[in-house]
Amino acid sequence: MLICKEVRHKLLIVGELINTSRKLIKEAVLNRDAGYIRDIASRQVQAGASYVDVNCGTMVHDEVEIMEWLVNTVKEAVDAPLCIDSPSPEALQAGLELAGGKQPMVNSISAEKERYESILPLVLKYKAKVVALCMDDSGMPDTAGQRIAIVKKLVKDLTAAGVPEDDIYLDPLVKPVSVSDGAGMEVLDTLRFIREEYPVVHAICGLSNISFGLPCRKVLNQVFMIQTMTAGMDSYILDPLDRAMMGFLYASQALLGRDPFCGEYLGAYRTGLYND
Repeated sequence: MLICKEVRHKLLIVGELINTSRKLIKEAVLNRDAGYIRDIASRQVQAGASYVDVNCGTMVHDEVEIMEWLVNTVKEAVDAPLCIDSPSPEALQAGLELAGGKQPMVNSISAEKERYESILPLVLKYKAKVVALCMDDSGMPDTAGQRIAIVKKLVKDLTAAGVPEDDIYLDPLVKPVSVSDGAGMEVLDTLRFIREEYPVVHAICGLSNISFGLPCRKVLNQVFMIQTMTAGMDSYILDPLDRAMMGFLYASQALLGRDPFCGEYLGAYRTGLYND
């Protein structure tokens, strides 16, 4: 019944690899190795990324300058839209200003008063899609109920400010299941609420937190991706070069009836994705 009530969204993948928290990316940035950055951007798009994330948040002292260099470098390699990713309004502004004609994405806003008030004007100015974290001034939510309360506030406030529902990407915030047995179910319950109450609004997450501290992390991430997709997740921040993850992703879309005539699945098969 859940699937019948859904608006059929096109799956959106944000390629996560251009992030200075990754050792090789940080080295490339410090050395201004534009070729390496362009190659990573291009490979992510070729592998299926809809957006390319650009994050240099670890470079605190010169983040604005590095954001500008990264955005310009990535744009030389790909025509895909960019997800500008930073906790800094100044760095977000710098990236958005250079992002180009295609609708950018802001990662991220939250219900925290200071963050909300500093990021919202950028979302409106650049008519950006926006990742909205289910977090407020009380901190990270512990239960699905707390997340749902924040979901209601974010959707109400963002739409009242003029952000279209179709541009909102709610992130229920994934916690490690190694720390809390209920971490996975909290996210799944939140997703079911979002899909039931706000069928036009999107849901997005980074998967890797779920497996933190445990062995065989890729297996947990892959299974959780399938579970969240079944509950209504339609967007992911992930490594599109992970062939197994992308294979499960296309297969899940087809089996859930979200891939008309299995077109995406067949396209992935023709590229050799399932030959390993």
